[in-house]
Amino acid sequence: MTKRNLLLFVCTGNTCRSPLAKVLAEKILREEGQDNWRADSAGTAALYGMSASGQAIAAADALGLDLSLHQSKPLTDKLVREADLILTMTGAHKQAILQAAPEASGKVFTLAEFAGSEGDVADPIGGSTALYLETAEHLQRLLGEAAKKLPAYTGRKQDNKTSDQKRNAGRKKNENSAGQ
Repeated sequence: MTKRNLLLFVCTGNTCRSPLAKVLAEKILREEGQDNWRADSAGTAALYGMSASGQAIAAADALGLDLSLHQSKPLTDKLVREADLILTMTGAHKQAILQAAPEASGKVFTLAEFAGSEGDVADPIGGSTALYLETAEHLQRLLGEAAKKLPAYTGRKQDNKTSDQKRNAGRKKNENSAGQ
């Protein structure tokens, strides 16, 4: 089976925005036949095992999606390494990741930035179900645009890997020549 790219959504608590982004992205990717991507979510200040907020579950349900089994998890170094693309809800989330893992700079974007837009996805925490639904609809619009860019991003990523592999092979050749 072919390895699927990991698309990681990041917010703060991993109980509202990033889980909504994950289930919305899964639906959009499935509808567009982009089966080379899988989605996950995490939070910069999340605890393990929290369910999605009731309002997030209700907003997802209104869109025909299910968040009832979601369990929050914190963003870890391992997740950052494993992710092929990390889309954050805010510029502050992006900066926090880049400060902790500068080597991830080529794969961390805000969702709006990657979608060709500006601004942050506002945190609906403590708001009404209607506010969560507005947030979900905002996410859905951004994800629709972002999904169009994934095939090109995948190709660029593979080109970068190929360049890295060639560069490493050249280094090994030079190291072997120097040792003779």
